[in-house]
Amino acid sequence: GLVPGLLNLGNTCFMNSLLQGLSSCPSFIRWLEEFTAQYRTEQEKSREHQYLSVTLLQLLRALSCQEVTEDDVLDASCLLDVLRMNRWQISSFEEQDAHELFHVLTSSLEDERERQPRVTHLFDVHSLQQPEITQKQISCRTRGSLPPVSNHWKSQHPFHGRLTSNMVCKHCEHQSPVRFDTFDSLSLSIPAAVWGRPMTLDHCLHHFISSESVKDVVCDNCTKIQAEGILNGQSIENQRTTFVKQLKLGKLPQCLCIHLQRLSWSNQGTPLKRHEHVQFNEFLVMDIYKYRVPGPKSSQEQLSRKNSEETTPGAKDGRAGKPSDAEQAAGTKPLFMNGASSSSSSSSSFLMSPGTFPLAAFPECRAPLYLYRLMAVVVHHGDMHSGHFVTFRRAPGARSTQWLWISDESVRRASLHEVLAASAYLLFYERVHGRAQPQSPAQD
Repeated sequence: GLVPGLLNLGNTCFMNSLLQGLSSCPSFIRWLEEFTAQYRTEQEKSREHQYLSVTLLQLLRALSCQEVTEDDVLDASCLLDVLRMNRWQISSFEEQDAHELFHVLTSSLEDERERQPRVTHLFDVHSLQQPEITQKQISCRTRGSLPPVSNHWKSQHPFHGRLTSNMVCKHCEHQSPVRFDTFDSLSLSIPAAVWGRPMTLDHCLHHFISSESVKDVVCDNCTKIQAEGILNGQSIENQRTTFVKQLKLGKLPQCLCIHLQRLSWSNQGTPLKRHEHVQFNEFLVMDIYKYRVPGPKSSQEQLSRKNSEETTPGAKDGRAGKPSDAEQAAGTKPLFMNGASSSSSSSSSFLMSPGTFPLAAFPECRAPLYLYRLMAVVVHHGDMHSGHFVTFRRAPGARSTQWLWISDESVRRASLHEVLAASAYLLFYERVHGRAQPQSPAQD
């Protein structure tokens, strides 16, 4: 029931811990399998060692026990080699960061995807206009036979998501067009702790999407209203007002990587590490952080918003993390808190019991749409100048409840309680499509 360890090549615990975390995400491995299918032709086999996707897939399959290996400890130096071929300067004898390496891998995979041809090669137009010529007879002038057009490379990797940025004028309540930005991981700052109150993942997420005021912004709508009130077509200056800016998640990925920022700075400008524990759970609900396209405010929409929309920060007064007025009036509670409840621990107690699938705790109408299951936790021991990365990861198997603790080549079993007590640096969650496939509490 154990997995292979990874040889430390000289301060490469940052790479080993990340690989163990990625190997516990089946959706990512499946995507790599589909992506690398394009390299299985005879022409590409001789060069497949040059592709990051192929090298990464081979390592992750071995670490997830999908490939039979006789070695208890694997060597991941091949990954460093292929990254150096992609012009990344990575020394195996210097302190590195696991989160930075995660973005090196995802950006390199995107570069590899972009190098694939987006359209079929241009052929002889005259030949294409002849209906009697079959597809097999069409040939490219420089590359021989027509290459098959594969759809595998078109899909984004499963860590790819989108953020929405929403701007609303405080004066006229005009909303600017929503902007979208991509992300591969959510990098969350840890807000200031309140004495006697545990820090939870929900606090970090609410802090991430909390609204903020942006002053001295030109409002086209206010300018237009002002112009309509002035006769004789006199020119007016652009009206500058205060806007409220709000971040939300426009597209949630299949695999969610959460980075807890533990770097802080002292008053003297020296880097410090924040060691406080951030509570998280085996299951994570992201519904309340999901952006919803505004539409007609029908009674059905208001009902659905009451049921699932949440504790969103107020757009006008900047309130963050408080239940809506409708929710307070109805006396209802939020679905549950990710980490711990701010009012009582009873609302999330069922999450702490191993092997209990939380969907059964909800009525069908209130079952979360965006439910995630914890797959791995990367922990950093030490300070900002030196330290060591270890990984807690779920053992291979679709219904596995066994957790493992891995430090380079050392692998042992761990309990869920030990995992949840860890001081997390990176959290890897994978989405559970639960509303369409409800499971009983006995199932994992």
